[in-house]
Amino acid sequence: KTKGLNLLYGPGNDLVSCTALTAAGCNMILFTTGRGTPFGAPVPTMKIATNTPLATKKANWIDFNAGVVADGVKTLDEAGADLLDLVCEVASGKQTSTERKGFREISIFKDGVVL
Repeated sequence: KTKGLNLLYGPGNDLVSCTALTAAGCNMILFTTGRGTPFGAPVPTMKIATNTPLATKKANWIDFNAGVVADGVKTLDEAGADLLDLVCEVASGKQTSTERKGFREISIFKDGVVL
């Protein structure tokens, strides 16, 4: 393991990138989404909705609604404090929505031609 900035090579695909993060030693994933992909990585994967309509429509798999900032309901500092509280709760054992549903998938990135 190397201290400092480390980069992973791979596509931005939801499941592939989260699998790579997990394989690299990530303990928790904070996944921002504007569409709400219902997947779970092998580590706790918190889904953060970028807008309130998404958080409302897909409440079963969204863990945090960051749209409250754009809605003017909370300040960035208030929402940030709420998110930090939730991160600490998950780090202490609270299950994410995908964990409660038993969703744990992987997708391995293959660089090159696939037949």
